[in-house]
Amino acid sequence: MKKWLTKLRITTTFSLRDWLVFFAVMGVASAVCAALRGVSTSDVHVPLIFVLAVLIISLLTSGYFYGLLASLVSVITVNYAFTYPYNKLDFSVYGYPLTFLTMLAVGFVASTLTSRVKEQERVRLESEKERVRANLLRAISHDLRTPLTSISGVLETLINDDGSISDAERLTLLEDAAGSAEWLHRMVENLLTVTRIEDGGGSRLKKQPELLEEVIGEAVTTFNKRTPQVAVSVSLPEEPLFVPMDAMLIEQVLINLFINAVEHGRGVTAITVTAACLDDTVSVAVEDNGGGFLESDLERLNQGKPA
Repeated sequence: MKKWLTKLRITTTFSLRDWLVFFAVMGVASAVCAALRGVSTSDVHVPLIFVLAVLIISLLTSGYFYGLLASLVSVITVNYAFTYPYNKLDFSVYGYPLTFLTMLAVGFVASTLTSRVKEQERVRLESEKERVRANLLRAISHDLRTPLTSISGVLETLINDDGSISDAERLTLLEDAAGSAEWLHRMVENLLTVTRIEDGGGSRLKKQPELLEEVIGEAVTTFNKRTPQVAVSVSLPEEPLFVPMDAMLIEQVLINLFINAVEHGRGVTAITVTAACLDDTVSVAVEDNGGGFLESDLERLNQGKPA
């Protein structure tokens, strides 16, 4: 019983937009038929025009209600205003019951088909959203590891200190931990922002002009703390490049590219970052000297699966 009530709520959804579509399409169909009546003595085209109107309403509205209502209103309108005897309801006219049943059938079939298509699209979007969420969770666990490892390492060093660490070294370690904590905080905030955007929360990325050299430099520094054995070289234009961006997110994108290159690039020992200004855009390329992805990895990546 609960399942049927849920279906009923879905198929009888009311909205101002759907009502506007209903009245607009029916009005246009009526106006076209009225105009054609002045230039044509035949009314054969009238049912066809209203059948088309029923189909359009079924396609543009939600659920079954508007398509079925359009079928009923079309039958009455055609009978009353556009077929003999005019301005009078007479359902005894030869062939009219068949027209009535045809319009109802068109409304029901069109509404059913469009509702199923919309439901399939909704399921597809939900599946895609779940896939994105799963990838986001994997990215979170992947991205949080670097700052957490840094903070944990600093704390472990200080806890196990036997007095051999100088005050200056201790301060440097604490500053590194504070920087990692601040980076972790900003990264979580940005991930929450992205999540709100995906959920339609109305949030927008806050972009402002950032010096590209500094953003790339921060990404390289963070990456080298985790992977010092891989050399990263940077090639930038001579003139400073200020680019509108969310610096934290772009920095994280670069770090992810570096890490992916090392983990999946097969034998990567060097990474090159190249930036170039093309008209009013800036391109940033990340290249490595590894063997690249395996063919099997590419197939999994194209299917949205982790390599």
